[in-house]
Amino acid sequence: MRAYVLRKIGLLAGTLFGASLVVFLGLRVIPGDPAQMMAGEMGTAGDVQRLRQELGLNQPVYVQYARFLAESARGNFGRSLRAEYPVTHVIGDVFPATVELGVTSLALACAIGWSAGTLAAIKHNTGVDSALTVLVLFGVSMPSFWVGILLILTFALQLGVFPAGGALSLSVPLHRVTGMYVVDSLIQGNWPALKDALMHLALPALTLALYPAGIIARMTRSAMLEVLRQDYITTARSKGLSERTVVLRHALRNSLIPVVTVVGLQLGYLISGAVVVEAVFARPGMGRLAVTSILFRDYPVVQGIVAYAVVAFVLVNLLVDVTYAYLDPRIAYT
Repeated sequence: MRAYVLRKIGLLAGTLFGASLVVFLGLRVIPGDPAQMMAGEMGTAGDVQRLRQELGLNQPVYVQYARFLAESARGNFGRSLRAEYPVTHVIGDVFPATVELGVTSLALACAIGWSAGTLAAIKHNTGVDSALTVLVLFGVSMPSFWVGILLILTFALQLGVFPAGGALSLSVPLHRVTGMYVVDSLIQGNWPALKDALMHLALPALTLALYPAGIIARMTRSAMLEVLRQDYITTARSKGLSERTVVLRHALRNSLIPVVTVVGLQLGYLISGAVVVEAVFARPGMGRLAVTSILFRDYPVVQGIVAYAVVAFVLVNLLVDVTYAYLDPRIAYT
């Protein structure tokens, strides 16, 4: 297992190199000059040329990329062209909020998906199974921006149950500790802030969770139906075990391996979906930062965001692989 984990970590360097190369070249293909945008409409040609020299944009692309790799290897992604702060500080300000949204959405997706998939398998070929299948198809087929707008119109504007956007009301004081609003509220015992943060988090998390919940539900239903037909399930029932024990202790655990794979793959959707959801709900996070940085041609920030996203994706998939060994001791890594 140790050798396998070390090998996976070693592959992270290659993955980061490939992703950085694609993003580095892709950003420079997009029309627009960051030096011109920084100089503004009143900037002269001399101002633009001076900024390009200061930023190193007048150098050949391969020289810029080599400098970027050398600095990135030391954990230095440069300075933001827009905020003029180190990229690690700019991303660090919003990264915890995106983690909070992503973790909450993934937990919600797993809870909904596992419950719906298990219930659909138990009630196979019944009205409950058909109804859950329709709901799953709805969750998978609806784009997140449309779902977000629909939830805002229904629960924020019409019913007034949840706030329409943001992460915390301006009137609610909260000292920043980790950057995650719910966690900071718990640490400080600030119960009004906790309630307000959860209310602001509910609709974005639900919006981001619906698609992966549908995928997880479909996979759980399929895996559960296959496991429930196995001989050892029949044996467990013949011993007089309750249906709940048979499902939870024997069927569900043995059906989780393919489901865990799907859960790990959904991280990619959560990273990309956060861009849309944070924009719709005006939440601070890496998604909104990525959009504004791309529009401003803030190369260092975009490259730093990609590096953070790739590392997170690889580490989560490593965690998924390790989870396999816990769920099925027969699996051996070499």
